[in-house]
Amino acid sequence: METKENKQANEEIQKERDLLEAGKLKVDAKREERKHTQKVNKLWLWLGVLILIFILLWWLWSVGTFEDLIGVTNG
Repeated sequence: METKENKQANEEIQKERDLLEAGKLKVDAKREERKHTQKVNKLWLWLGVLILIFILLWWLWSVGTFEDLIGVTNG
């Protein structure tokens, strides 16, 4: 049969193990959250790039259309 001191020592060891496990779970959760955030940031970045390309193409098309309307010619 275990003595009272052994039981208390085992309980303390178990508490320390539980705290370490909880700390590891927190670290893992933060790491996963950062990965998710990085993926979302990359998606927003690519969306912004696509929108800028669309604006550039629209601007080039509209400049050409207006030049045709007013009769601007090169040469």
